[in-house]
Amino acid sequence: MRSIIEQNRIQDQILRERLTEVLPAVMRETGTECWIIASREYNEDPMFHHIVPSGYPTARRITILMFAMEDNELKRISISMPDAELEKYYVRDYDRKTETQFEALERVIRRIGPARININVSDSYAYTDGLSAGLLRKMKEELPADITERFTGSDEAGIRLMETRTRTELEYYPEVMRIAEDIIDEAFSDRVIVPGVTTCRDVMDYMTVRVNELGITTWFPPTIDLQNEKGMQGEDTVIRRGDLVHCDFGITCMNMRTDTQRLCYVLKENETDAPAELKEALKRNNRFQDIVCENMIEGRTGNAIFLSSIEQGKKEGLRPVLYTHPLGLFGHACGPTIGLWTNQNPVYPAGELVLHDLTSFALELSIIEYLEMYKRDTYIFTEESVVFHGGKVYFLSDNRHRLYTVGG
Repeated sequence: MRSIIEQNRIQDQILRERLTEVLPAVMRETGTECWIIASREYNEDPMFHHIVPSGYPTARRITILMFAMEDNELKRISISMPDAELEKYYVRDYDRKTETQFEALERVIRRIGPARININVSDSYAYTDGLSAGLLRKMKEELPADITERFTGSDEAGIRLMETRTRTELEYYPEVMRIAEDIIDEAFSDRVIVPGVTTCRDVMDYMTVRVNELGITTWFPPTIDLQNEKGMQGEDTVIRRGDLVHCDFGITCMNMRTDTQRLCYVLKENETDAPAELKEALKRNNRFQDIVCENMIEGRTGNAIFLSSIEQGKKEGLRPVLYTHPLGLFGHACGPTIGLWTNQNPVYPAGELVLHDLTSFALELSIIEYLEMYKRDTYIFTEESVVFHGGKVYFLSDNRHRLYTVGG
């Protein structure tokens, strides 16, 4: 595990690439002249933590950051209190001894002269809706009407900036995935699971403690549940022989997030391997993963990917359920939604976003299989962290075919 100092160094390298390589392309692509991202201390815009360095963990009173095209060159401007870490990435254009913060903001806007000013106000997406109502009201009170009337909410620039992976992210993302997978390996082992003794909650607690020991975080609490002849159970259920245990687990490390679901079969006394029908069910699930990957075509909407994948899965005799989502700087991140667990239909508006290059996803899905071993329909849950690049889907782990076993 890398030290926190090394993690911060990598995170800041990713930030520099996002600001110097991704951002200019996004500004040009979306026709964004000027973009203001303003945050109050402890009530930061969701985007804030992905456009500032590791050494600047919160806004200071009010932090105002601006991206603007000036003299055909992208400028990154801070109209904020002095801060050495922030000013490694932004040029401060505010002297609090001679002007108020909003006087400085007006001065910079008039110098640049944009026809439209993008602010993070959105009816549709949380990550582009980060300007608080109070701060927006204050900006409208402090700035002249001829400036505030240029304010406009635009989701596209924020989505494109946040969904695009950088070179360094692609380099280190598999390493972050390996950390998550190592914890799953430990949790789904005889050292942790004792049939007839260990509960689902015990395994969840073990994973939580391991994350804490490693000095990283989860972006949602670990989930452990199980299925057997009685159906699906969780929380305080005791894990017994013959159960199919399922985990849902996602970590945050170096501002990258993983999301993984894996299955573990608890061997019966006379068994040395999982039943053949269960292994075959996982293979069929893996085939549905492949189908979704085949249908992930650049420029296609999330809804189109969803509909074509479900149709193809059914034609191949599967009973598929598809709920793949963007993954990266957020857990449920920016980009096209490809189905929802609670809504197996086209999703609006997020499902109408299109698939772009250099993006990442949680390939989350399941198939329903009748298992003779349980005499009932059973969900075969899987989820893999993947990257879409160059027209192909790349798995961050090569263990998607693995069915864990314990109790031998």
